[in-house]
Amino acid sequence: MSIGKVCFSHGQESGPWGTKIRHLADLATARDWAVESLDYQGMADPVARAAKLAAYCQQLDQPPVLVGSSMGGFVALHVAAQMPVRGLFLLAPALFLPGYEEHLPATPPTCPVFIVHGWGDDVVPCAGSQRFAQSTRSRLLLLDGDHRLTAQIDVVGAAFDQFLAELGDTGGGSAN
Repeated sequence: MSIGKVCFSHGQESGPWGTKIRHLADLATARDWAVESLDYQGMADPVARAAKLAAYCQQLDQPPVLVGSSMGGFVALHVAAQMPVRGLFLLAPALFLPGYEEHLPATPPTCPVFIVHGWGDDVVPCAGSQRFAQSTRSRLLLLDGDHRLTAQIDVVGAAFDQFLAELGDTGGGSAN
């Protein structure tokens, strides 16, 4: 039996089982977490993606850990503010950008949040992650990396593994 479910949300230009997601999914399954990665390919609207993730989460028997990269980070945050989730792990989340900012939740999620972002991200500036982390007191790890973070995949993986260990050890975070 698994500890719980980890659900991945990929970015706008990637797919459900890209390099980062496969790496993190392997770490999660090694810790006895079940994994799922939704396919948003062909869906350009982040709010529509969030609706798809929310519908998926509603059919689960317990709050999941949501992991989102880039647009998927926005999607995961949007859903985590609406319903109980066990934790939120965001990679270069698309926050405070035109077309996204007006859809950010007024009240942040109450679950544990860990954000990883690259200093050299020229797609989604790390300032949005810094702003969100500061206003919510979320954990933030800034790395010498770009938007994809693949050059730092081992560091990202270690942070994710630690995050899952903490969630598994405590029996989960608060549920909104």
